[in-house]
Amino acid sequence: MSDLAAASYVRRRRKMADHRVIGKEGVVTGRVAPDTVGEVLLRVRGSSESFLAHPSDGETIPVQTHVVVLDYWPPRTVVVTPT
Repeated sequence: MSDLAAASYVRRRRKMADHRVIGKEGVVTGRVAPDTVGEVLLRVRGSSESFLAHPSDGETIPVQTHVVVLDYWPPRTVVVTPT
């Protein structure tokens, strides 16, 4: 593999890794609570993106709380818990 091809492969792998959301930290922008759909802002693909969110333990998580993603349900839903 040439040096150019190897560098291109590494760049693609880094971009792909940034697409993963499990384990990422974010901020609640719409209250996350049982039986409702909340919203969180996560840093993905080099920018901040909104995802629908559900609480992991049935707790209510208020706006501006920092959370971590425990599960991802494609295309744009996550399960979160406060950090």
